[in-house]
Amino acid sequence: MLDKYPVFWSGVDSISGMQTKRAYRFRFYPTPEQAITLTRTFGCVRVVYNHMLSLRSTAWAERQERLGYHATSAALTTLKKLPNYVWLNEVSSVPLQQTLRHLQTAFTGFFARRTGYPRFKRKDGPQSAEYTASAFRWDGRSLKLAKMTEALSIRWSRQIPKAAKVTTVTVSKDPTGRYFVSLLCDDVIARKAPTPNCVGIDLGLSHFAVLSTGEKVDAPQIFRKHEVKLATLQRRLAKKQKGSARRAKAKLKVAKLHAKIADTRRDFLHQLSTRLIHENQVIAVESLSVSNMQKNRCLAKSIGDAGWAEFLRQLEYKAHWYGREFVRVDRWYPSSKRCHMCGHVLPKLPLSVRHWSCRQCNAGHDRDINAAHNVLAAGLAVLAHGETVRPEYMNDDVQRLGSVKWESLSFREGSSQTPDSRHLLRR
Repeated sequence: MLDKYPVFWSGVDSISGMQTKRAYRFRFYPTPEQAITLTRTFGCVRVVYNHMLSLRSTAWAERQERLGYHATSAALTTLKKLPNYVWLNEVSSVPLQQTLRHLQTAFTGFFARRTGYPRFKRKDGPQSAEYTASAFRWDGRSLKLAKMTEALSIRWSRQIPKAAKVTTVTVSKDPTGRYFVSLLCDDVIARKAPTPNCVGIDLGLSHFAVLSTGEKVDAPQIFRKHEVKLATLQRRLAKKQKGSARRAKAKLKVAKLHAKIADTRRDFLHQLSTRLIHENQVIAVESLSVSNMQKNRCLAKSIGDAGWAEFLRQLEYKAHWYGREFVRVDRWYPSSKRCHMCGHVLPKLPLSVRHWSCRQCNAGHDRDINAAHNVLAAGLAVLAHGETVRPEYMNDDVQRLGSVKWESLSFREGSSQTPDSRHLLRR
């Protein structure tokens, strides 16, 4: 395989390191004094963020004036001098300045139409504060933040490389009351040794992932396993009087169960994605539109529980780190109804049909394994010829792996256009 497709491993011939930004996240347990300081810091960050968001929204609504980062920074200086906001000077100024940058980033994403309009931060939601190099002290073994006399008691679940340079520290607190610290480093990640293995992945609901090797990874269905208990806790929470101590306890129980579901799902996705990256040189998947698929009210809960988008995100950045090839195949490529042995495409294949036989070569197929084989063949074709290829330009090796998409989004059954006139793959 390595000899036939040398282009797949170009630039990954040696186990050279790659300079990149990498975050290490740990849980820590603050002392009572540190908890008070962090609570004040979180509150000040939240107040500054909400105040400046309101200021920018009002300026546009009343005067059609756009306020940027520098305008809000000057407004923060003025705000600290007001008698009602003098307590903003009790915490480090760095997290307050960083929250203005976060607000600017939020508006930049909104104007670029990548995200929605920035929203106000809640007191009972996740809290965070960011410290740059001038506001913390890191000696390789302990971490001390500004306005604190003692180092944080961090549970070191793994070791930070000695060569890594810590540039930013983010302290956060989730709704369950757990504290976390994330250290953003300039790190050098060693690439994995090249391997001849390639894999195509077909994502699903009954099985989370079906590999072209024939392996089927069962869907953990983490939310489904806790759905009844979560509904019970939420009903109990709804009956508690607002502002009461019992409501706070019931709310904490709901938050803890949500955290357990999220942590379990994240752990499953990380373990699977890491294993696939370590074992394979090429990973091919379909470019699914998860947000559009979740508009199906019958499957939305199961799709959200699966975590497909997060899984693909993890595969992509880990492949970039370790020198692997991650390729997405066009979502309209008929991977399920195409025979990976001879290339025959069925006109229709209902979802209820899980096994079928090819009418042309009489080969029997498992629907999902067949789809994974086709996804792999399409991914290899993309790597060999680029994202836009025509079937007549495919060499014998790729043809043997199987021809890939012969129709584009605009080509449908009964159309006057012929498959030969369309690009093989189109994004």
